[in-house]
Amino acid sequence: MKRFLGILLLCSLAAAQDKAITPRRTLRLFNGKNLDNFYTYLKPTKYEDPKKVFTVHDGVIHISGEELGAVITKEAYRDYHLIVEWKWGGKTWPPRENRARDSGILVHSVGEDGAYGGIWLESIECQVIEGGCGDIILVNGKNKPSLTVETRAGANKELYWHKGGTPVTKDSGRFDWYGRDEAWQDKLGFRGRQEVEKPLGQWNRSEVICEGDSITNLVNGVVVMHGTKASHTAGKIQIQSEYAEILVRKVELRPLKRRR
Repeated sequence: MKRFLGILLLCSLAAAQDKAITPRRTLRLFNGKNLDNFYTYLKPTKYEDPKKVFTVHDGVIHISGEELGAVITKEAYRDYHLIVEWKWGGKTWPPRENRARDSGILVHSVGEDGAYGGIWLESIECQVIEGGCGDIILVNGKNKPSLTVETRAGANKELYWHKGGTPVTKDSGRFDWYGRDEAWQDKLGFRGRQEVEKPLGQWNRSEVICEGDSITNLVNGVVVMHGTKASHTAGKIQIQSEYAEILVRKVELRPLKRRR
């Protein structure tokens, strides 16, 4: 029976991914005016947003961070170059008011809204957190997304992306970006010695290149993570609300460059 259910889940995943859009031109998912290409989902209120966690003004998406949730694309996509320009606001909320500002860009999101903890869709997360911007996290739902990353093991036993390192496949947990400080602390304003994220108040540019079963993550023009053999290769895109204020001025999909 378990094997049968597993086959059904995989078939459902494949069917969902088959409907995904491959960009043939640049798609401005955020038009600077409204959230027409998105919907929102919050843990306590689902599709309702009584606290106005997600608003648009002055050409940006303002995510207050007060509740756990996400702004989510209405459509699913595959094989694209995603660009998200964002910066932290100043506000943080309990229980993380004194901890590292936290958010995330979740790609290949499939299945039911709120599948993970009543909050997010099953997906592969390109982490946005102070000191750890560029990590990849596997966000489970009915299926367990998996990814293979070449790694080195840190003294803290964490796995860091290291080109040419030991390939490791995981279906839960996190891969750290290559320069994440081994002395990272979950505290407000943390910055590591090799930080590529810009200081508080400055705009950052996160890029996620999804090509087939590979995922490449760039932060401010620096390749910080690369994974292959992804179990998920298409889906919706989520931007998290996770107890920290964050502003987003661009969400754009570009076609992949053709290989000669």
